Amino acid sequence: MESNQFEVIIIGGSYAGLAAAMALGRSLRKVLVIDAGKPCNRQTPHSHNFLTQDGSTPAEISRIGREQVAKYDTVTFLDGFAIEGKKINSGFEIRTEKGEVFHSKKLIFATGVKDILPAIPGLAECWGISVIHCPYCHGYEVRNQRTGILANGEFAFEFGKMITNWTKDLTLFTNGESTLTKEQTALLKSKNVKIIETEIEKIQHQEGRIQSINLIDGSSVSLNALYAKPDFEQNSSIIASLGCELKSNGYLEVDQLQKTTVAGVFACGDNTNMFRSVAFAVSSGTMAGAVCNKELIDEEF
Repeated sequence: MESNQFEVIIIGGSYAGLAAAMALGRSLRKVLVIDAGKPCNRQTPHSHNFLTQDGSTPAEISRIGREQVAKYDTVTFLDGFAIEGKKINSGFEIRTEKGEVFHSKKLIFATGVKDILPAIPGLAECWGISVIHCPYCHGYEVRNQRTGILANGEFAFEFGKMITNWTKDLTLFTNGESTLTKEQTALLKSKNVKIIETEIEKIQHQEGRIQSINLIDGSSVSLNALYAKPDFEQNSSIIASLGCELKSNGYLEVDQLQKTTVAGVFACGDNTNMFRSVAFAVSSGTMAGAVCNKELIDEEF
């Protein structure tokens, strides 16, 4: 097999990609993992709700994972960014930003998503530290503390209901006129959830730790944590160029076996599901790797 020819190319080498690579390495497959080294949780100080690794840093989990996968000598790592991909007779061709070209029979996208953060000064610096996305990942650490939610409408109502499980000191910032219904507003207020419609001017913080939310009317609200669910886009343009379908919510369309709508292409991790956790990423990556191997076996048998 030529040096640029692989059975499987995995684009993205964080948790999902590493899990897929381990399953394939243990299946004796020649695998290339292309990773740019910029996971979406790189600012997050600790990872939680992942059995055996609760409280570890994301970087430490990745480091251990990569060391373990690297022991399988059929797996090769390339530090780089894949920018182009196309279908060819033998499978797929991937080109990196440095002009390197690789071929494979199968592709696995473990590329995550790119968050499009609100243009509120201070928010980006706090993202993953005290501006958080998931109560299952971070809610325990800010339990019973002064907590905010940046949201509006139906999502604000449902998320507000959820977060009252972790704290009773909760403020909903709609950042403009509320689109909650009268019934939703009344129900949230009956649970002592404060609703503030005044627009946010900036987030006052100390090295990513929120001190207060400063509003455009000059007032401020002291907080310890703020939940936010920003918009996002797929990290890799190759997904669209290959014709992989997206769901209406922007995530990749995959079946229970992590197969996309394009034959021979799999996807796993944050690019497929709103439940952004290390545990889910590892689970879906393992499935993608195992099913990918089974597909190769069936084609070769």
